[in-house]
Amino acid sequence: MGVTKPREKTIVEFGLPMTRDQADAIYDHGREAVIFVLLELAARLSKQAGGPPSATTPSGMVPPYHKPRATGRKKKPGAKPGHEGRRRGRPPKITHREDHPPQSRCPTCGSPLADPTEHRFRLIEDIPETQPEVTEHCIPRQWCPGCRKLVEPPVVDAMPGAQFGHRLVALSAWLHYGLGTTLSQIIEVLRHHAQFELSQGGLMAAWERLAEVFAAWYAEIEAEVKESGVLHADETGWRVNGRTHWLWCFSTPRATCYIIDRSRGSPALSKFFTSAFDGVLVTDFWAAYNAVDCAARQACLPHLFRELDKTDEHDRTAAWAAFSKKLKRLLRDAVRLGKRGGLSDDQFASRRARLDERLAALFDSPTENKNVRRLQKRLRRYRDALFTFLDHPEVPSDNNHAEREIRPAVIMRKNSLANRSDNGARTQAILMTVYRTLRLRGHDPLDTIVGALRESVRNGSLPPLPT
Repeated sequence: MGVTKPREKTIVEFGLPMTRDQADAIYDHGREAVIFVLLELAARLSKQAGGPPSATTPSGMVPPYHKPRATGRKKKPGAKPGHEGRRRGRPPKITHREDHPPQSRCPTCGSPLADPTEHRFRLIEDIPETQPEVTEHCIPRQWCPGCRKLVEPPVVDAMPGAQFGHRLVALSAWLHYGLGTTLSQIIEVLRHHAQFELSQGGLMAAWERLAEVFAAWYAEIEAEVKESGVLHADETGWRVNGRTHWLWCFSTPRATCYIIDRSRGSPALSKFFTSAFDGVLVTDFWAAYNAVDCAARQACLPHLFRELDKTDEHDRTAAWAAFSKKLKRLLRDAVRLGKRGGLSDDQFASRRARLDERLAALFDSPTENKNVRRLQKRLRRYRDALFTFLDHPEVPSDNNHAEREIRPAVIMRKNSLANRSDNGARTQAILMTVYRTLRLRGHDPLDTIVGALRESVRNGSLPPLPT
């Protein structure tokens, strides 16, 4: 890099690390050259260290040392004074009873004790010691003259050709795809608690077969969320065989569908939305969602609030402060209006129209501030998606539901480092979708999966998806 002296137009080369001769040459060029080089070196070091994040940097990409300190709790944790206490209820069934013999002497002072005058009862709940249950099935094989082959009755306790029973496969898959436990942790728990020896390859093969069986439920869940009136969507980074992919989450209060795709843009969305969506799509401000043909959109207002707060930290100009204050006030007024407390239809319609007027005034006002222009451009693009929740009471003003549903996948990604193959990614999407949907509907994951597997082996098809 070169430094140019204002009058002599002489260029001095320097780099990192800088030599003594380079420093002397820069000093000879005068005060302006020294200041310029110091500023340039400071910019280089800041870039190497990560530098302060911009207003649009995602939170996950901001180093911890650049994040603000967490604020203290606004209120003391726990129940308020006078609140009725909660305790564990009595178990519905007592499986064992143990009578303790009386003591002859006091364990504290050693004095002789009289006969018991009363008894105290104490309940202790624990997990019993377990051993693998191995069942040998004696299966009759009979000759069929019509089919001209040997036939035998189905064994409903395991999938065809499998050595693992339904409960082991369903439990291990739920621990991994439902709760985010790693493969090695599951093997350790089963080995030490249940004395069950497993290999990673054997367990993964069992999960892949399980995913093939429940592909029908996956397709049913996917069709159900596409037909919903309000659909929440979000996406996060994912890795498949060391390459960057994206995990997409489409969720309603009753079902959640995950897909893993190489694209973060409209190609992935076009695979999911094969036809127009007739409901309201609730998303953040990621531009790819604009390609979805839907009846209406609702953009997440908390995302907009957070971006305003982040920009407030970096832009202290009067133009930005005035714009940020007006936009925050507008959004808060909209959220309050959404509660519709004690307003007639005419009053609500009047205030609703006033919000649109205030919004138009915000993005039409001329300004030279780059942050204001950036937000004005966004407001123009999403002007029809900011206040949809006011016209549809069942639509929220935030996308919190999708963020809560995608969070288990984020935790799982940190623990298991995503997938190693496309087949593993497909298994991940199917089983996460099934287990998450069963959780939303309040079904027991083990009993539901085991029961469905038994019926699938017995009848050759899965039962209907539980509602």
